[in-house]
Amino acid sequence: MSSTATHVMHTAMVKPQINCSRRTFMQSTVNFSTKCKATAWKRLASSSHISARPSFFQSLTTSNAKSSEKVVSRAMSVAVESNTLPGLPIDLRGKRAFIAGVADDNGYGWAIAKSLAAAGAEILVGTWVPALNIFESSLRRGKFYESCVLPDGSLMEITKVYPLDAVFDNPEDVPEDEVAESVKKDFGSIDILVHSLANGPEVSKPLLETSRNGYLAALSASSYSFISLLKHFAPIMNPGGASISLTYIASEKIIPGYGGGMSSAKSALESDTRVLAFEAGRKHKIRVNTISAGPLRSRAAKAIGFIDMMIDYSSANAPLQKELSAEEVGNAAAFLASPLASAITGAVVYVDNGLNAMGVGVDSPIFENLDIPKDN
Repeated sequence: MSSTATHVMHTAMVKPQINCSRRTFMQSTVNFSTKCKATAWKRLASSSHISARPSFFQSLTTSNAKSSEKVVSRAMSVAVESNTLPGLPIDLRGKRAFIAGVADDNGYGWAIAKSLAAAGAEILVGTWVPALNIFESSLRRGKFYESCVLPDGSLMEITKVYPLDAVFDNPEDVPEDEVAESVKKDFGSIDILVHSLANGPEVSKPLLETSRNGYLAALSASSYSFISLLKHFAPIMNPGGASISLTYIASEKIIPGYGGGMSSAKSALESDTRVLAFEAGRKHKIRVNTISAGPLRSRAAKAIGFIDMMIDYSSANAPLQKELSAEEVGNAAAFLASPLASAITGAVVYVDNGLNAMGVGVDSPIFENLDIPKDN
């Protein structure tokens, strides 16, 4: 959720290779290495194993983000061991994912990229143009080093960062999405498309006070952008591919403070998910689902101003009394993108500790005399 970007962000462009590891700068050349500290990231580690890659070095020439020069950044975990796993592992080795809406390391877009990488997918990223320079600079300087560590101790790598802009006042103003053509030229095809874009310039205003331009801007950036993204990427997606977007419970329930047309945009996104599942499924053999994620204390969500209250409310009233982690949403996305979810399409998948199932807030004084179990 956010006033500038709900759950995520926006962007599209290209440049030379960037890895999450710490780097040494010499003039305009960057030194890369995949050596990293061993860290336990347990949830995906139990279902997928990717051995650490050997160290490698990559040079890159820095360039202005506004130019059309390509910015590379290698992203993917490669398996060195061939031993099979017991049970039903999430195995996305050999798959390529494009995640639209990654501008920092603490939102759902990043978490999804990391889970997909942990399962073996190659990662391409689309970043909101105004945030592009900061994002790439943070990658080069190793600012996201700790956040890049995968379950096996290796680092997530981002093969390429593309500038991507999804902020337009009206749907008819949205230009043909050149990023898909760039990806096609660079890689030929992708298997997984993730839409983690949302923007509501008037999100802090009640719906009754939202202007036409503010309402259309929210709809354009947060829901129409998914239609446009899928329209242009579907032709280069391999049959059996999967597309995933992010929605929020405000699409179907009243969330005071989540205004500016954002609730309408999320409702449209969920409706579009069902229609696109049919159209993309019949025409391209692609699955289309959306994840209704609970509140996350991300930088984007903090812009709304009441994210802490929503997290506290969820912890007090959801069936599972714990704070939702971005990793849990990322792992759900990895499942939906995998062959294990091959028959799931057109679905809204709730990853919110079960809050969506509640009809009342049990922390209300009205229920104080009921014997309601609480996590103390």
